[in-house]
Amino acid sequence: MDRSRLEAFSDGVFAVAITLLALDLTVAGPEAHIPLADQLHGKWPAFLALLISFFTIGIIWVNHHALVRSIVKVDRTLLFLNLVLLLFVVLIPFATATEADYFPANTPDAQLAVALYAGAFLGMSVGFAAIFEWTLHGQRVYQPVPPDKRWAARARFGGGGLVYVAAIIVAQFNAVASFVLIALIAVYYILEQTPASPGPPDDVEPTA
Repeated sequence: MDRSRLEAFSDGVFAVAITLLALDLTVAGPEAHIPLADQLHGKWPAFLALLISFFTIGIIWVNHHALVRSIVKVDRTLLFLNLVLLLFVVLIPFATATEADYFPANTPDAQLAVALYAGAFLGMSVGFAAIFEWTLHGQRVYQPVPPDKRWAARARFGGGGLVYVAAIIVAQFNAVASFVLIALIAVYYILEQTPASPGPPDDVEPTA
């Protein structure tokens, strides 16, 4: 498969997932006989969860674009690893809506909802880390990461997954604290300046 087709398909999934996040932002309307300001105030957990999910998906999209740009040739293994990543991306709107329905309570249902929310992000993080790991072996990218820098790169690209694991554990005791951990990961990766993976030289045409 041509590399551009892989990226185009993935971009479409990312775009749909981000768009679906907004479907939970509905109000009852005038027939509810509740002031609109009160209805909007009651949706603040949904707005907050959407914000975190939107930027987390966006961060993965930015890094996915940089990583795919560096790949020399797409093979069958990469296609399935990419599908694993996208599987969890499309689960994020559901997990976001579920978390928003129960937040900020700390009931067993709320704890499960936040654990599900963190689990969707964990799956996405593992999927992306697996793609990155694939790039470290063989001549699969134009400028491979030097062996002495691979563990640092692994930590940068996949370290968030460990925090998601911690968030799942914390969710069993405190849903709000778990949500704060999830939000902090998004803030970190927004601020963290991950170096872009070098793409093909100007005189090299991308291969299939």
